[in-house]
Amino acid sequence: MDVSLEVSFLGGPQPQRGVGVVAPFDFALDRELWRWVPDDVSLRLTRTPYVPVEVSLDLARVVSEHETLCEAVRALGETEPEVVAYACTSGSFVGGLAGERAMVEAMSSAGDVPSVTTSGALLEALDELGARRIALVTPYTESVTRSLEEYLGEAGVTVTGRAFLGLTRHIWKVPYRSVVDMARQAVVGAADALFISCTNLPTYDAIPQLEAELRMPVLSANQVTMWAALRRVGVHAVGPYQQLLIQPEPRPQSPLEARLEDGLEVRLDESLEAGFEAGLDELGSPEATPPLPPVPPLPPVPPVPPVPPIAPAASAAAPAGPADPQADPSQLPPFPPTPTDEQEGWA
Repeated sequence: MDVSLEVSFLGGPQPQRGVGVVAPFDFALDRELWRWVPDDVSLRLTRTPYVPVEVSLDLARVVSEHETLCEAVRALGETEPEVVAYACTSGSFVGGLAGERAMVEAMSSAGDVPSVTTSGALLEALDELGARRIALVTPYTESVTRSLEEYLGEAGVTVTGRAFLGLTRHIWKVPYRSVVDMARQAVVGAADALFISCTNLPTYDAIPQLEAELRMPVLSANQVTMWAALRRVGVHAVGPYQQLLIQPEPRPQSPLEARLEDGLEVRLDESLEAGFEAGLDELGSPEATPPLPPVPPLPPVPPVPPVPPIAPAASAAAPAGPADPQADPSQLPPFPPTPTDEQEGWA
């Protein structure tokens, strides 16, 4: 007996839009990136080659060399991504604004697709929110944190407060509790937003809690990277209770728009169309239509004669007649005498 499973009825798989991601060799949060991606988009990740250097400005420079990035982008090209993102904050801010722009140009040339970096996406997100004063959280050492502040200052963004962990490895192992505690320490002044740096620092589930507690937008490295990359291809990143990802409420759709959206054509009644066209034919062109004669003025209205006064009516004398007994009680006849008991026969 043939027991082979017939799977032709399944169809698919459904087409997927590709987003290429170049990450540093120690990146360990692939699953977090996927959480911002809708179902019809697929991430195609690759990593830079391993180098025996701890997290530092030196490592940031090594993993952001153009030759390294271009080789990774060309490898991703076989998967036909529509956009490529470099998912590394320190590697994209270490060269300042000019270095970040040069990095994007090199990646775009190598892959012939739009490219973004985490640090460039951060500035784009801050512009989107209108935030120019931010609180800053990083897992870096003080020197790397200071370099990020210099990058932000070059872009006209002021850091109002900061907190950093001073880590040089195993950043992906930091728990959410530590991220939240650092955020509370960093927000010490009037800030428009909070930024949590490093794509290797877990943040997805901490963002809604911090936004509710701090009453301000909270951005993270992985969030802005996915948001900007998907935006390049006209796709919205997904994520509950994250202010950057909130889409404006669509206005109510009219019944006519709904019918048009369903593919139905709205037409005038044929008889009305025919009558309208016939009327246009009769009118002819505006130049051939003679002008209307001027309207003659109306004759003046004669004045209304005054109404003569009405003479008062003469009062008539009331006819003589019997007096009204109700008007004068003295005119009523006397009552007959009341009979006694003997007269009534009761004795």
